Amino acid sequence: MSNFIKLNYKINNFKKSIKIPGDKSLSIRWVLFSSLACGTSRAKNLLISEDVLAAIEAVKKLGIRVRLKNNTCIIHGRGIDGYRYKKNLTIDAKNSGTLSRLILGILINTPYPIKIKGDQSLSKRDFKRIAEPLSKFGAKLMLKNNYGLPLKIFGTKKSNPIKYYEKKGSAQCKSSVIFAGMRTEGKTFIKAKKSRDHTELLSKYLNLPIKIQPKKNYDIITVNKVNKIFPINYKIPSDISSSSFFIVLSVLTKNSTLLIKNVNINPSRIGIVTILRKMGAIIKFEKQKIYKGERIANIRINGSKKLKSINCPTKLNAGAIDEFLVIFLVAAKADGVSIFKNLSELNEKESPRLEWGSKILNLMGIKTITTNDSIKIYGNPDLNVNQEIIIKDYLKDHRVFMTSVIAALAFGGKWTIHDKDSIKTSFPSFLKIINSIKK
Repeated sequence: MSNFIKLNYKINNFKKSIKIPGDKSLSIRWVLFSSLACGTSRAKNLLISEDVLAAIEAVKKLGIRVRLKNNTCIIHGRGIDGYRYKKNLTIDAKNSGTLSRLILGILINTPYPIKIKGDQSLSKRDFKRIAEPLSKFGAKLMLKNNYGLPLKIFGTKKSNPIKYYEKKGSAQCKSSVIFAGMRTEGKTFIKAKKSRDHTELLSKYLNLPIKIQPKKNYDIITVNKVNKIFPINYKIPSDISSSSFFIVLSVLTKNSTLLIKNVNINPSRIGIVTILRKMGAIIKFEKQKIYKGERIANIRINGSKKLKSINCPTKLNAGAIDEFLVIFLVAAKADGVSIFKNLSELNEKESPRLEWGSKILNLMGIKTITTNDSIKIYGNPDLNVNQEIIIKDYLKDHRVFMTSVIAALAFGGKWTIHDKDSIKTSFPSFLKIINSIKK
């Protein structure tokens, strides 16, 4: 079967209601927390993607029993110290930065060296940023070329609490240190730049000895040793990052209406909604509720008749870091020049996304000016793509693939987009939902 798709038409206006699969960040965290719990945890609507399956395989290698049955995942946790470590163990994180970094914090007490590896894209990402704080606990990490994967972690019998300043807004690094602090006697202090807070919210829901003091630009987190985690029964809400592609498609398609049900609208994740609203998009949250610490709602989007450019406030970057590629598509159709700054973190993702965002727009005929951490986008409200466009060699970054599909449907042109299997990492049903909207 060919691993590319061809698209050569613009989508017509639509009025649809869709359901997006479970949140990837929550799915992986649920697997890890449940593996450390005492007893049996159950989750419905767990995202069944390569990244989440890699998390399941990782805890199974550590002696945890897992069953996938119909739409339910069951994990039989053995307690905070219940992992069964083996010699010569290798954990394959596939494409998952979340799994590979978070599990390192859990493994700081391993009595045997454990190797962590990943695919070509993950292996190029920066693991020095997490190796440094974890080494302060007493663990030792040996990285390839002192930077990336594969790496080996050598645990410590007695970990030491640390003080850690997380400056990049990396929820993965922050969460990894939280997990390490949970396994350490004494108080671990974290001063963290604002970023996703799923780990903190789940910890609070579970009544773990973790305190969060929110400040204007950062959080102070105090972590004490955890002795017991109770089982977690969870219906995973839908993923806002996956929803973002359909939000943007709706915004860019006049006279369209889309309802996305039961989406996680955690305030640390809805930067895309705030940014698009500032650009003139009509997006509403309906039937809001709190579910196990997370804010959930239906999202209603109406096609926008006129979009305006934005000088994007950098304070919104952390809450939209995974969505900027599709946000750039909205800027391409906006009236005026849009400016996005302090985005060097985009190039630390699965591919150099800032470069790819600019490249896709350039192929569509949109002028951009980029630096290593910023982009100016010269919008064209009348943009209509007629040329042939080929997207390939992007390190199989699922977001590059999905952004390209949305661009093709919103603006037209003759597109050939390679590596469609890349969506298996986070959103295997993406094209199926696209087809349901086209009908």
